[in-house]
Amino acid sequence: MADPVTGQIARFLDYLSVERGVAKNTLDAYRRDLTRYAAYLRDLGRPDATRVDEAVVAGFVASMSSARYGDDKPYRASSVARSLAAVRTFHAFLLREGEAATDPSEGVVRPKVPRNLPRPLSVTEIEAILAVPGDGDAPGLRDRAILEVLYGAGVRISELTGLDVDDADLEEGSLKVMGKGSKERIVPLGRFAARALKAYLTRARPSLARERSGGALFLNQRGGRLTRQGATKILKAAAARAGLRKRVTPHMLRHSFATHLLEGGADVRVVQELLGHASLSTTQIYTLVTADRMREEYFAAHPRARFAGAGPTGRKMGASFSSYVIPSGLGRIRTRPRTATAARTPSAMSPPSWGGWTRRTWPCWDSEP
Repeated sequence: MADPVTGQIARFLDYLSVERGVAKNTLDAYRRDLTRYAAYLRDLGRPDATRVDEAVVAGFVASMSSARYGDDKPYRASSVARSLAAVRTFHAFLLREGEAATDPSEGVVRPKVPRNLPRPLSVTEIEAILAVPGDGDAPGLRDRAILEVLYGAGVRISELTGLDVDDADLEEGSLKVMGKGSKERIVPLGRFAARALKAYLTRARPSLARERSGGALFLNQRGGRLTRQGATKILKAAAARAGLRKRVTPHMLRHSFATHLLEGGADVRVVQELLGHASLSTTQIYTLVTADRMREEYFAAHPRARFAGAGPTGRKMGASFSSYVIPSGLGRIRTRPRTATAARTPSAMSPPSWGGWTRRTWPCWDSEP
């Protein structure tokens, strides 16, 4: 016979899935964290979550903080904090449902998690990665489309692999994305991403498709839906072939998408909508990245603040951005043309013509302002 905590966790997971509609990956994370918590309660001989106190929950946090996993690696503070958050949500559910009289997790102190700023790639690094896939075969066309969409739309890797063919509107230049919490949003596609996606759909996907493919947009070699692991492997292989020696993850392309938009003058609330963030504070962390870069460039370029060894004209920042239009009902937004050179000459500040894009800058839709 199952112990009480097993049924309590099962009811809680049903609530998350049915009533709150959380994404599968989020549900799996809750399940892993609570399975670990249930094992801890059983080891204590208290397999009923309605009969624990604050000391038990605090003990679970302490035990996880000192535990090891895999190759004798300690759990990171962020992992411990996430597990505590899962336990808190679980106990709040039991209290709300009338199964428990109190919430023993309410007073437990959350581990201090160091704030790690996103690590975006430079425009040059992005261009090097996007130039790797060829267009001579189906896998190459697919890989190019995957990389262009990851950077060009700023989607999460799970959102990318969850796309169906019907989610792509190439005439409108947009994607319908199902984000966290089953929240749907429309994101625009730049012309490079739209062009790569069109080439994949017309020249590559038909040869990859099998009976099992269904409506999945991105397919593996066996015709099944491409997994997160498969898409990540494609990106890492492209980064290695591009000569990048750093570790590159799909989320770094998302970080780059947001950072490059803000550096180009995009409004932070527009970036929030594009990323699908529920809270503006989540998006505002990218403003800290751009502020750090601005400070670095200031000290490198200003004659009264220049770092030792910097040249007389300082250093150039990354590629500049020009005016752009966001379609699909998100409104028309125009930013002032920006130049990041030390000497801002009138010619350098002139925006490029709308038909004469010579490099891949983000974003650069073909629409006229």
